[in-house]
Amino acid sequence: KQPPVVIITSSLRSGGIVSQLHGNITLLALRIGATLLRLESVVFECGCDIRWVQLWQQRGDAALHTQQLYCKNGASKIRLHNMYIHNCDLPEISVSHSSLLVMEGDNVTVSCNGSGAPLPEVDWTVSDLHSINTHLSNVYWPNIHSINLTLFNISREDNNFQLTCIAENVVGMSNSSIQLNVQFPPLIVRLAEPEKRHDTCIEFTVRGYPHPRLRWFYKKKEIVENDYIRTELDFYQDYLEGCLIFKNPTHLNNGNYTLEASNRLGTVTKSVNGRFLFAPDIEVPPSDGDAGRPDEDTFGVSIAVGLAGFACVLLLVLFVLINKYGRRSKFGMKELLVIYPRGVVWNKKKKEQREGRKERTAVAQVPVVHDEVFARLQLLSGGRQSSGHVLG
Repeated sequence: KQPPVVIITSSLRSGGIVSQLHGNITLLALRIGATLLRLESVVFECGCDIRWVQLWQQRGDAALHTQQLYCKNGASKIRLHNMYIHNCDLPEISVSHSSLLVMEGDNVTVSCNGSGAPLPEVDWTVSDLHSINTHLSNVYWPNIHSINLTLFNISREDNNFQLTCIAENVVGMSNSSIQLNVQFPPLIVRLAEPEKRHDTCIEFTVRGYPHPRLRWFYKKKEIVENDYIRTELDFYQDYLEGCLIFKNPTHLNNGNYTLEASNRLGTVTKSVNGRFLFAPDIEVPPSDGDAGRPDEDTFGVSIAVGLAGFACVLLLVLFVLINKYGRRSKFGMKELLVIYPRGVVWNKKKKEQREGRKERTAVAQVPVVHDEVFARLQLLSGGRQSSGHVLG
């Protein structure tokens, strides 16, 4: 695609007409991006009004340096690049600051001076400024034009704004800018719930100047970043945008996550509930019909335990008694001794022998019982026996 071309024909021979069209031609060339301006067939009137054409030719703007341009100086015609006009140049401009650091809500005044011949018009471009502003213009003859700009109750929305001053005369335009930096405390604009992407992300947007420091908290403890949880963010002017990234979170990561943003002007916090997975062991609450059962079951269990304990104690006592009184005599008596109600101790073997021999009169053999054995037998028989060694 060929670049746009602006052509001025030979019918425009008057320098005054060219001077009147100067602003329009310049504006047109800038707006459509013209890289070629054909003026070869035009003969200008030498003077300050066509100084801008000479400057364009010297700089090589719009391909004018490739063209043979002329102007009339009385009866003679001279090359345009040889024209000399006294007190006819681009305006010079100066501003009071290169950059300006203020606090939100402050008031501040900046100034701009434009000088040159012809005397330039000077103004500030503030059409997109949010803060309240006023202009005060002063002219110092013969060639200085000054203008002051006052900003009231400066807004954070004007942070990073370029305050541009323009000085313009018939020759051309000059400009200079001031960078406006507005300091304000942090603000958490957005804190979203976890969202599954390639990894899981808690997205956030924070504003503040100076740029705030960010910290994350979980269960009232600061999060230490590692391979499984980390912060990713980008800066744009006074905005910080990013994500708290989770790699394969589980129900163990469920809970509230708090973002803290702080700079030297203040601190702000905001929390979001992070629910990644449901816990696998969810308890089911009891139904209304089962509401009274726990107390009844507890009472039944207590009764059963008490009975079992009583039975164990009773068995233990019986075991002790049998173990203590049912053991054999330490004298090694091998024959069975029987105690009859009358207290007579018989020898069973001898009795059998008597019954086998009916012809003999049985004579009972009364064994002599040791004192200690006799005493034990008394205890077993209830203590009804006599205290003698042999009971008749």
